[in-house]
Amino acid sequence: MLPAVKDLAPSPVEVAVDFDSGVQGLAALDAAAYRLIGTATCRIDRMGDRYVCRLAPTANPQKGAALSADDLKERFLNFVTDENLRTRVAEKTEGVRNVILALAFGSLAATQKDAG
Repeated sequence: MLPAVKDLAPSPVEVAVDFDSGVQGLAALDAAAYRLIGTATCRIDRMGDRYVCRLAPTANPQKGAALSADDLKERFLNFVTDENLRTRVAEKTEGVRNVILALAFGSLAATQKDAG
């Protein structure tokens, strides 16, 4: 008979990555942690002026073996870097994005007004 509950023992591999909270925003860390779902768990704690991210791989037989500590840290850092870049690009392109939206919705409103 198969057991009904899996063993919930802590992962043998855990890696901690810390960031200066004055330099690194929490939003990018949260987004990077979200992108790890299914691959690893991430707990983010604020300790003084630092964010400490504790990463532990999850066993996922559908995606292969669990990541090593080094691979997990590298993937998380890449995700954090990507999220920081997305934020910067969004800030720099906000004006253009707003103009495009205004033109699109303004055109739509004019079309509906003419049809009515």
